[in-house]
Amino acid sequence: MSSITVDGISKDFSSGNKKTQVLKDLHLEIPDTSFTVLLGPSGCGKSTLLRIIAGLEKPTSGRILLDGIDITNEEPSDRGLAMVFQNYALYPHMTAYGNVEYALKIAKVDKEERHRRVMDALEMVELTDQAKKLPAMMSGGQRQRVALARAIVKKPRVFLMDEPLSNLDAKLRGQMRETITGLYKKLGCTFLYVTHDQVEAMSMGTNIVLLQGGKIMQQGSPRRIYTDPENIYTAGFIGSPPCNILQSRGFQIAIRSEDILPGKSEGVQLQADVHSVEQLGRDSIYNLQTPLGPLQMKTLCTWEEQDDTLEITLPYEKIMYFDEAGKRINPTQEMETALQTHAQELSEQRAYIA
Repeated sequence: MSSITVDGISKDFSSGNKKTQVLKDLHLEIPDTSFTVLLGPSGCGKSTLLRIIAGLEKPTSGRILLDGIDITNEEPSDRGLAMVFQNYALYPHMTAYGNVEYALKIAKVDKEERHRRVMDALEMVELTDQAKKLPAMMSGGQRQRVALARAIVKKPRVFLMDEPLSNLDAKLRGQMRETITGLYKKLGCTFLYVTHDQVEAMSMGTNIVLLQGGKIMQQGSPRRIYTDPENIYTAGFIGSPPCNILQSRGFQIAIRSEDILPGKSEGVQLQADVHSVEQLGRDSIYNLQTPLGPLQMKTLCTWEEQDDTLEITLPYEKIMYFDEAGKRINPTQEMETALQTHAQELSEQRAYIA
């Protein structure tokens, strides 16, 4: 069980005369025994940060501390960390047992102790019946569980996982999410997990770090990230569908699709054109065009034919306000009035044009 401190980490990559800064003076605390998820789009720096923590990349500046001890220049094998890769990285000529055992052989662990630890690790990932199979004889999910067992057997201080589920189909991803979450609860260790998939982040993590452009946009629990975004980027990235983002006079607003109400209620009332409806079984997603801009609304699915237009309401208490730079702000009565006036003026203009 260990905590990790990212202290002023920057990372530059050079190509010819061009230098690209991938990480920009990051400061981050990864709590002991947390399941911390580094979340963000491709190119945001999350995998680079994980590789720096693992020792596979050297930072341009800054330090990595493990339980307060500087490990920035330690070899990967000396850090007490275990890495699970996206592509499994298994030895194709070795059985599942052999792949899991290999690191213990290199460490010259006693044969009986090796066998016990390997079988314990395979049992934790429910692969004892696959011990004698080669990777080519196994499914993608089974190969990834072998990779997990290989990490478990090392008894690391921290588990590092770099998009381990991205090569699996949707059903297997769901099963592996359960497997990894179950391992986290059993082992009680610190997990650091990289993904671009917010479903993985929200369903697995106890602590989410949202990255964009080499910077931390927000860090917190899944609940905090979802219900209380600190900036417009976080609001627009998290959620399925993500928050609706709209421009008003001198500020921006965001509202969750499930918080928009059909019909007239207390709030900003809008006439909406229905462009399409996605019937998803339990839920329906309405793609709407309104005077304030395009919106998505999520409601319980009724399977009924929909009108071409409908009345909707943005409840005042569900609207989040941001300044022009995208920082969260507390709304004033004047801002709420301005938003209502703006919506009404745009609605009147729309009616006139029609």
